[in-house]
Amino acid sequence: MLIMRKFSPLLFLALPLIALANTAESKSPLKETPQLKQVSFSEIIPAYRATYTLLHKSDPVGKAIRELSYLDDNKIQYHYKTDISWLIFSDKRSETAIVNIENNQVIPFSYDYQREGTGRDKYYQWQYDLVAKTAIDLKNDKKITLNFTDGLLDKLSYHLQNRIDLINNPNQKRFVYPVISTKGSVKNYEYLYDGKEELILPYGLIKTIRLKREITEKKRVTYAWFAPELNYLLVKLYQVKAGAEQFEAQLSSLVLKE
Repeated sequence: MLIMRKFSPLLFLALPLIALANTAESKSPLKETPQLKQVSFSEIIPAYRATYTLLHKSDPVGKAIRELSYLDDNKIQYHYKTDISWLIFSDKRSETAIVNIENNQVIPFSYDYQREGTGRDKYYQWQYDLVAKTAIDLKNDKKITLNFTDGLLDKLSYHLQNRIDLINNPNQKRFVYPVISTKGSVKNYEYLYDGKEELILPYGLIKTIRLKREITEKKRVTYAWFAPELNYLLVKLYQVKAGAEQFEAQLSSLVLKE
């Protein structure tokens, strides 16, 4: 099943970030429901592939893909990759998290990260055992003990947890997630509700809520927009550092997978 809306390139580039109207419920690819626990998780968030246009100062510079798949062992594979090419700069990144969902809580099992392009390439691979309170850095063949595992998430799976929390409690104003880094340290990631907004995206017209994350010491602010009619799928991401725009991602298509 393919859900895709197209606008002329001139309209897409000329319009500012956003203005919009609600889509009809019959066209919404994801069924809305207030409680995940009333039905199976796969009914609330079916397997999908979302494609995003990446922009820098309103110019398209690449694309990103976020997808969720259900594995044979009842685990979930959550994947995100980006491919950017701008002037002489190139950057390809890929993140994959293998998780499970228990009582609306994401339980991470493994996290892989790869980056290549201009500058130094990077690669990380971790495995987690939250019951045993251990994590294994497979790249360096090193096991560490985790002093804190309650709600612990990796750098990708916390995105999925945030979506689940929005589905379960759309009026929540503050979200805090303990996230383990690629070096094994744990830090809280905090997002605050920052209002509602109507957007015009390559995907189409859609109503959203906006969250904000600010890291004062790095002078970095990230804004994330989620669409209630798509069961709080991330539809736009925008980041600013020291007042300078870093990047922007806008949803361009959404495909539900079998």
